[in-house]
Amino acid sequence: MRHLRRTVLAGLLAIGTLTSAAACSSSGSTSATGGSAGSAKGGTYTFWDPYPQFDASSDWGKRVASCGTAAGVTVKRTGMDTSDLGNKALLAAQQGNTPDVMLVDNPVVSTLVQAGILNKTSDLGLDTSTIQQNIIGAGTLDGAAYGVPIGANTLALYYNKNVLKAAGVDAAGIKDWASLTAALQKVKAAGKKGITFSAIGTEEGSFQFLPWFWGAGGDLTKLDDAKGAAALSLWKDWVSQGLAPHDVLQNTQTTSWQEFATGDYAFGENGTWQLGNAAKAGFPYGVINIPGQNGGSAPAPTGGEFVTVPVQKDSGRYTVTKKIVDCLISPTNLLATDTTLSYIAPVTTVQQQQVQQNSALAPWVSAVAAARGRTSNGLGTKYPVISQQLWTAVQSALSGGKSPQDALTAAQQAAANHQG
Repeated sequence: MRHLRRTVLAGLLAIGTLTSAAACSSSGSTSATGGSAGSAKGGTYTFWDPYPQFDASSDWGKRVASCGTAAGVTVKRTGMDTSDLGNKALLAAQQGNTPDVMLVDNPVVSTLVQAGILNKTSDLGLDTSTIQQNIIGAGTLDGAAYGVPIGANTLALYYNKNVLKAAGVDAAGIKDWASLTAALQKVKAAGKKGITFSAIGTEEGSFQFLPWFWGAGGDLTKLDDAKGAAALSLWKDWVSQGLAPHDVLQNTQTTSWQEFATGDYAFGENGTWQLGNAAKAGFPYGVINIPGQNGGSAPAPTGGEFVTVPVQKDSGRYTVTKKIVDCLISPTNLLATDTTLSYIAPVTTVQQQQVQQNSALAPWVSAVAAARGRTSNGLGTKYPVISQQLWTAVQSALSGGKSPQDALTAAQQAAANHQG
């Protein structure tokens, strides 16, 4: 989940009044991107995605176009920032000109479902049986999936092999919080810096805190539980002891990575999307899963997008739309797309092919297998409210405004009040 996609939840919260919009579209009407919507046979089908960095000449642009060609139609693709995409999707539903296909960040799915915009995958006849359950769970509400994940990414710990070697630390020995903290103390004693992460007051901060929160057994419906407080105390202690820098309060995932890339830090919490930058860092690195408090891999949040099909008045369009979606999620295209975008495929057989091509992806496959959807377990549209209170608590505790327990107690009360 790339950092530029984190602002979507705040954006959708700001326009929450739109989530009751009726979802409808008119066949043959002007599309949301300004082109003719066409007809069920031939014509133009509209496609929105959160990849404005890719133009028509990119591998992704060509892949989308080729899936249209294979379905016998022209696909008019529009890439926009995730926050813009979420906002415009809700507006398009009000105006009756939703696109035929949308690729959306996984936490947005529940918001669009609540607005009545999306079709169930089962109603469209899309096969999701091979998709890992924890990945598709981010787009599942009340037992029904409303999209197909095109890929997933998540968080792990990058480490600088040179820094650990100089400090006499073996990364293989880091199995839980105690052994990780001991490693950070050795690194500091050796004159280097410990760990950097993002604790900024946005969705990025919550995203980075969740592995520690969940790794302690924390429950997002009970923010004030002592288990969650243990995770926040861990971060607080690291900052207080100089094992993590004070600027984590302002760090985005990008600036946090830039700190790690200086070569001074032993560890950096970051995502799959930094693999390309890691190869250019100029020092040998490794990756380990974020440890749970008492061992094992902590569940990290899943990032990545879902291919969704908005509701259309002309149900005859769905036959072609399904062909486009099936093409995009075919094993061949998943392998090409996810490898290019530094995603882990949502299908085990394709993951195995990715690791065969690049062994550096092995720990990420493991991390994705342990990952958890932020809106899973029935949270749905409650998640953005909870997340905002969670990142507020993190900020409060790390800045010294409140103790970790008091900060989370206030967060739980605020979340409960907001949800009535």
